[in-house]
Amino acid sequence: MKFALPPAAGAGTREAYAYTGGRAFDARLPTIVFLHGALHDHSVWTLAARWFAHHGHGVLALDLPGHGRSDGPARESVETMADWLLAVLDAAGVATATLVGHSMGSLIALEAAARAPSRARHLVLVGTASPMVVSPALLDTAANDPQAAIASVNAWSHSTNAAKPSHPGPGAWLHGGNVALMRRMQAGEATTNLFLTDFCACNAYRGALDAAARVECKSTIVVGKRDQMTMPKDAAALAAALGAAPVVLDAGHALMTEAPDALLKVLRAAAGV
Repeated sequence: MKFALPPAAGAGTREAYAYTGGRAFDARLPTIVFLHGALHDHSVWTLAARWFAHHGHGVLALDLPGHGRSDGPARESVETMADWLLAVLDAAGVATATLVGHSMGSLIALEAAARAPSRARHLVLVGTASPMVVSPALLDTAANDPQAAIASVNAWSHSTNAAKPSHPGPGAWLHGGNVALMRRMQAGEATTNLFLTDFCACNAYRGALDAAARVECKSTIVVGKRDQMTMPKDAAALAAALGAAPVVLDAGHALMTEAPDALLKVLRAAAGV
């Protein structure tokens, strides 16, 4: 479904899209919000979104501005994406929600929970890091050859080169599906190098520890044991600041597809179901 945002809050964005897990969204139910990472969209959260939607929750798996079905422009900072998220909650009539974010989405969830502490019921940061540093070499490749950058990130995001399809569904190809999604997101923004925009936003954000000090809700951090994008050690300082011992899953950066059942178990515990 789509939510209309007021011009001031939307800063040019007309509508925000949310996948609701196959059930009509009901703001009276406990709400769980899913935020995707760089160059992705809501579809990375499909399995978890459907589970919660069919187990007593209102679900908003969002497409960030300029990604998928949400209007642009794409935001250039974590802070402005957090403001956009809070505007979406207003438009959806949601007072409080469990915020779940992966990679770049984890930074957005964190910043939103810091800016509006009373609105976050629980914070779940998946594949996170503080700071989320991006190498100058990757940013240079992104600027000059985005498709090569996409191929590199796709390889680094998975813990093996030949993973068995752990995403439920016969014949699922984790590497192929992920690279196809990133290419589609990149092509969808004709006037913007979306890869470069997203990864620059991650690299520039240095407010994670300050934000953590303002978060009032309980927090959960989930890391992949074999993550090469946001290594487990890079989440240690943030985990300490939030008072959250990291949950380590046997996966790379693509935790939602490499360890879907284990991740769902963590999310259920966070949501109290």
